[in-house]
Amino acid sequence: MTAVLVVCPHCGGINRVPSERLNDKPVCGKCHKAVLDGLPTNLGSHNFDRFLSNNDLPVVVDFWAAWCGPCKMMAPAFSQLASQMSSQIRFAKVDTEQAQDIAARFNIRSIPTMILFKNGKEVDRVSGALDQTGMKQWLVSSL
Repeated sequence: MTAVLVVCPHCGGINRVPSERLNDKPVCGKCHKAVLDGLPTNLGSHNFDRFLSNNDLPVVVDFWAAWCGPCKMMAPAFSQLASQMSSQIRFAKVDTEQAQDIAARFNIRSIPTMILFKNGKEVDRVSGALDQTGMKQWLVSSL
């Protein structure tokens, strides 16, 4: 039985979840809410590093802004994939207007930009809006 570390999107607690139970809607030991709730987690300067470094599952981060039309068009597809793939990949969003330090750190020059992280390290990125099919193909090929 292999355990996977999963950061709670609600309280930031780190949970050890048996890998065979990832599809069983695991609950946080600290706040008792779902740790894999199928929703993208909003990240900012206060929780970005902890979320990336303490999740054993890959994390895909959507760097976006409220004024960005393509970002708004892509958001529903990103949320749907988060719901479908929550036991395989963590989905997160960073508002580049609110977390300019993070956007600068990762050299975000255009939005939307998605970056895939494994073990806290960037493994791939794509800039520009993708539909759900294109997004899933990119994720699967990058894993």
